[in-house]
Amino acid sequence: MSVDAEAGRLRTEADEPGWEVDPDDDWGLAVIATVGRQLRLRREAVGMRAGEFGKAVGYGEDLVYKIEGGKRIPRPEYLDDADRVSGADGLIAAMKEDVKKVRYPKSVREIATLEAKAVEVALYGNHNVHGLLQTDEHMRALFGAWLPAYSDEETERMMAARLARRSIFDRSPAPTLSFVQEEVTLRRAVGGRMVWRRQLERLLELGQLRNVSIQVMPTDCEEHFGTGGLIEVLKFPDGTAVGRSEGAFNGRAVSDPKQLRILDLRYSMIRAQALSPRESRAFIEQMLGET
Repeated sequence: MSVDAEAGRLRTEADEPGWEVDPDDDWGLAVIATVGRQLRLRREAVGMRAGEFGKAVGYGEDLVYKIEGGKRIPRPEYLDDADRVSGADGLIAAMKEDVKKVRYPKSVREIATLEAKAVEVALYGNHNVHGLLQTDEHMRALFGAWLPAYSDEETERMMAARLARRSIFDRSPAPTLSFVQEEVTLRRAVGGRMVWRRQLERLLELGQLRNVSIQVMPTDCEEHFGTGGLIEVLKFPDGTAVGRSEGAFNGRAVSDPKQLRILDLRYSMIRAQALSPRESRAFIEQMLGET
């Protein structure tokens, strides 16, 4: 049971910022509506009113109605407690995985789905260390610096979504992952010196994986094909691919072979201009030694 319930305090909607359903997320709306109906049916099956059920799980009556009505995303612990109180034998708790995905922004879910299928991923970043490479601390510091400021709940939601994407490093067979980072993204001590050091150490750690290539684009490179901004290209087992770039095709995702060849060409030229993986490792080690 939740800490609030044990303390005799019932959670209200004010305690649940950031757990609203995105009105533009059709899949998410459908999932939460289905979960809500199942929760209501289980509650009614054991003859409990919403207020009585809420007290048993530590939630106010209004919030119980909102969850059952598909207006709020239930927390994992709510589903666990609801399963226990209603005697659902794990049927409600089993819905946690889908509910957890709804918490992730729609755009993040879409890119995570593509990354999970890709056999080759090429990523060039010129503003920040790419999200897949970030440590927890560095990630939190980046989110904390954005304006308008995220609430604590929103920050946790964004972090959870990004952290879930790290599973790409654990896949088998492992995809080929290529990263090119601008030097400036490695020199900016976001979160302070110790956070920055641990971020550089994380890059060295990931760079040792056989399927991961990390290269640094030096700031003093006179000719630079990455001035158009971020580039991402994901290739799939069936030979198809999808890519996007801030400086091409209005920043939208593309899958047309002719457009993908343009992104491939730009990324290939950027890789050729950057330090080699071995040189990049030495460069990062030198940066660590300078602190």
